[in-house]
Amino acid sequence: MSYTKRCQIIGTVTYREGDGVTMQIPPGPCEIEVTEFDATLAWEDGRSHGVATLPLSQYSRYLASGALLDGRHLHRPAHPPR
Repeated sequence: MSYTKRCQIIGTVTYREGDGVTMQIPPGPCEIEVTEFDATLAWEDGRSHGVATLPLSQYSRYLASGALLDGRHLHRPAHPPR
């Protein structure tokens, strides 16, 4: 089973290309396809496009930490009311 949803990157979200260095995905909107094995993020940064596949454990950590907001949380205020 897989599904695709729109998300927002608002914190530090990184990935690694093969055995290369860790790269940061720029803040902003992205689309995520989640399967039973992994999560694939697709984003645009100006004129360039990027795609990264993350293990589900890493994807879940980004959601839990608030660095990545999924469709259910996109309208959450940036700063909670006091």
